[in-house]
Parts: sequence; C-alpha cells; structure tokens
Amino acid sequence: MSSRRFIISSRSIRNGYASFDGELFNHIVRVLRLSPGDTVILVDEKGSEHSGVIDQVAKEWVAVKIVQSSFGPTQEGHGPRITICQALPKGEKIDLILQKGTELGAHDFWLFGGRRSVARVRDDQLDSKLSRWNRITAEAARQCGRRTVPAVQWFPTAVEISDSVTHDLRLILWEGERDTRLKDVLSGISFPASIIVSIGPEGGFDPLEARHFAKHGFQSVSLGSRILRTETAAIAIMAILQYTCDDI
Repeated sequence: MSSRRFIISSRSIRNGYASFDGELFNHIVRVLRLSPGDTVILVDEKGSEHSGVIDQVAKEWVAVKIVQSSFGPTQEGHGPRITICQALPKGEKIDLILQKGTELGAHDFWLFGGRRSVARVRDDQLDSKLSRWNRITAEAARQCGRRTVPAVQWFPTAVEISDSVTHDLRLILWEGERDTRLKDVLSGISFPASIIVSIGPEGGFDPLEARHFAKHGFQSVSLGSRILRTETAAIAIMAILQYTCDDI
C-alpha cells in the first residue's frame, strides 16, 4: 500500500519530528486507523514534502519521525499561476469552486463581496470563514495529491482587489461582453507567468464593477452564447486555461 499523504503546517515540524492534534490527529488515528510503524508523506504549505514513520500515538496527538525531506517551493505543472477572483456566491457553491479549482490547479483564490452578491460576510465571521475556506483547499489538495495548497484571501469589494493585482494577464468573465470571446483572447498568445480571472456572483457583475476592472487592465471576455452558473464558470475557465496552456 502506498503511503498516505497529509497536508500539515511547517510549524508542526521540530527536531526531526512532526506532531499534531485536532482534526488531522482524528483523521489519521480514528478514521484511517494508522498506527506506529506506518509510513506517511507530509506536505507543508511551502510545498516541501517529508517522508516519515508514525512514531507515537497518544490520546490526543500523534508524532511522526521525519526520515527524508525534499524542500519546496515547487511550481506544480508547467502552466502559469492562475488566480480565481470570485465574487461570493450563495450557500455552499463556494465550497465546490474551491474544491474543483484546487483539483484543476488554481494557484490561489481571491474572494470578494460583489455588488450583486446575496451572501455576505460580517466582520465577526471573517476569521472563521477564512479558516474554513482554507481547510477546504487543504483537504482538496491532499485528496488530489498536490504538493502545494492554494491560499484563500478575502476582499470586501472589487475596489480593494485592484491594489493587489500584479498579474500579467487579467480577465473578467462578463455576461455583458458581446464582441470578445475567451477563445479570441487566448488564440495565438504566448502565455504569461500569471493569470487572474474575475467571476461574478449569481446575478453577474454590476456595470460599475465591470468598468472598475477594465480600468485596472482586465479584459472582458465571454464564454459564448451559454449562460453558465457562477460555480460552473469557475470550473470551466480553469479547465480551458489549463488545456490551452498544455497543463492538461
């Protein structure tokens, strides 16, 4: 049987051992029923990979002896770094976007409160929301064998995003775009090192937001005549970009 892979924090490694409790302990010991002597692979947030052997299992924590380490960071795949810039959708749709985007190789996720977003994040909810969203990408990365975990950031509105954008290629999927298709923009270009794609919520972008993104170098594009759900659009654009960049 191949060794199980787990996403950990680099801070949990000290003096040749990794130790952890909480959800990871529960998953290793109570769900998978691993025990001393079982081999595991630990991947931290820097992309470093550590081969180890479970050394001790206590009541609420487990210790792994590190046998070998290969240090990151590493760039997974051969394509550009892709950021999904997603206006917050309703309910659990964001879970699907984070899970499938991670599987498809998204580098990170920038979530924001769109003018037409029904879902809102109160200030007192932000820490717990971010913690949950980052757990989702960590679990998705573990499930699909990624060495790096996409980080999730939050921006109150589209305005705050502009101050952080340094990406070479900037796209906005806008239902109001009638002339330029994604295919037209991607056809024949040399792919840059980084791409950011902005996607609206269920009601789409407010025209003010679309103009704001345009002022900051975002090219508005259409995916064609079909109107996609926001969660479908995020998955579709990731698959298209990865295929076009020869990473799928």
